[in-house]
Amino acid sequence: MAFCSACGADLGGEAAFCPKCGKATAADASPAGAPPPVQSATDAVAGMPENVAGMLSYLVGWLSGLFFFFTDKRPSVRFHAMQSIVLFGAITVLDVVFGWTGFFGGLFMGMIINLVGLVALVCWVICMVKAYQGVRFKLPVVGDIAENLAK
Repeated sequence: MAFCSACGADLGGEAAFCPKCGKATAADASPAGAPPPVQSATDAVAGMPENVAGMLSYLVGWLSGLFFFFTDKRPSVRFHAMQSIVLFGAITVLDVVFGWTGFFGGLFMGMIINLVGLVALVCWVICMVKAYQGVRFKLPVVGDIAENLAK
């Protein structure tokens, strides 16, 4: 019985590629004198552990979410990337709206902006820690939206 050297999945028989992660098997390896294949950005991201890629989806807010959503095809990473896009995209919109109205609203709008920033910080830390632990942590409203969009 053969197993994938990258993810440990059962290869079944004479599979040229792993059905779980897509890595080429030893049967499909290049001849001894051939140069190593060129690694694309997608291959480099896919070689990263799933929990690290999920955590990094939150690192720079919706920007890192976009990067991992389009470069990594693993379902867990795509979920975390989409949750990052939806969460931090909404927070960015709220910051812009309340920041613009805060100019005219005074102290009350300033407190709302600070509250949105505090919520963003707490969500950012929780999501990064849970993703690194390999937990598929869904935020109350955002998680359902992200799950539907990530499919």
